[in-house]
Amino acid sequence: MKNMNSMMKQAQKLQKKMMKTQKELATKTVEASAGGGMVKVVANGGQQIESIVLEKEVVDPEDIEMLQDLVLAAVNDALNKSQEMVSSEMGKLTGGLNIPGL
Repeated sequence: MKNMNSMMKQAQKLQKKMMKTQKELATKTVEASAGGGMVKVVANGGQQIESIVLEKEVVDPEDIEMLQDLVLAAVNDALNKSQEMVSSEMGKLTGGLNIPGL
């Protein structure tokens, strides 16, 4: 029974650390770009896009599809980098255990 209580206390400590880490990660950002830096996207650890910057040269009214593709590529890259950042930090807490939902 002592082992069970000890495990529960450890789980509660881990949960508190994870919640604190999630809050901290929400303030950390990653940047991604596409088109040689013509489109830049910043995402945070909460999987939210914080900013999108477009260089004037990439805005061509005759080729909207290219701009859309560049924005989409940069957004997806930023979200992937954000997920990698979160996974890395959470992996440090869980000792590499793959816990669903983290």
